[in-house]
Amino acid sequence: MKKESPLSLKLLLDEDSQAKRLIELLRNAGHDIITVSEAGLERKPDSFVLDYARQERRVLLTRNCDDFHTLHQNNNDHYGILAVYQYAVPSQNMSYDTILKCITNLEAAELSLINQFIALNSWNY
Repeated sequence: MKKESPLSLKLLLDEDSQAKRLIELLRNAGHDIITVSEAGLERKPDSFVLDYARQERRVLLTRNCDDFHTLHQNNNDHYGILAVYQYAVPSQNMSYDTILKCITNLEAAELSLINQFIALNSWNY
């Protein structure tokens, strides 16, 4: 039985964020997940990916922070971008469990994600 999240999100997982374990964790937490692969958007420009997220009213989860931050600055009309920053030292990068924890923390804050670019790393507490 799935554990329901009180504020489950509709998420689009970018190509760099569609690991099976992460998908499983997010779905088991009650989130509505679709991946770029499932949407037929592999190898499409980031602008297409964000447009799809916008059309489907989904929050985008990505590790491609710089490119999507630029797109956000050019047009912040979207349902939210959750950016997972990567560090030069792999041990400092967030695990899949930590990504789920950060999303849970963000949900608990009841912050609107619409039109927001959020560094998910800062929600790790």
